[in-house]
Amino acid sequence: MADGGKLSPFELRYRSLDKIIEKYGDRPGGLIRVLQKAQDLFGYLSREVQIYVADKMCLPIAHVHGVATFYSGFVTAPRGKYTCSICMGTACYVKGAQDVLDRFKKVLGIGEDETTEDRLFTLRATRCIGACSLAPVLAVNEDVHGHVTVDEVAPLIESYRAQETREDGDRIADEPDRPRADQGAAPPPY
Repeated sequence: MADGGKLSPFELRYRSLDKIIEKYGDRPGGLIRVLQKAQDLFGYLSREVQIYVADKMCLPIAHVHGVATFYSGFVTAPRGKYTCSICMGTACYVKGAQDVLDRFKKVLGIGEDETTEDRLFTLRATRCIGACSLAPVLAVNEDVHGHVTVDEVAPLIESYRAQETREDGDRIADEPDRPRADQGAAPPPY
């Protein structure tokens, strides 16, 4: 436990995961539900989280890892704050989605399924987003952008960077003058 008898946010997440495993762990298809909830809690399915789930559910780690890497909805590495998902479905591809994806790679300096060093952007090529009439289309988190051209990529990225800069300024203004008691280092999950 963190100082003062309170659980750290890290410890609280593992406690929440324990409850999820207790609720879904023995049901058919329970592993997928547990992994979905674990990803919601931790942001991604780290090796440590996969081992924890395997141990608690009495499953081989290879099985848990196999499920976590098979389904495209699961991610096993940290994602950026903004996930840029470029649709590569037929309609989007025909209307230039590959060029848009290539421009994202160039501007961000990363490849598909990679995250920028500042952990601000993750780049993904995805199957159909379901907005074919807007082709080529992409989503940045939940924001859908349609009829995107290669010339709009850099300004779009910069708009999200600017938003981040504004949010950083707001956070700095709201920071306390001294550290809070609950800002200690989190212990490992075991």
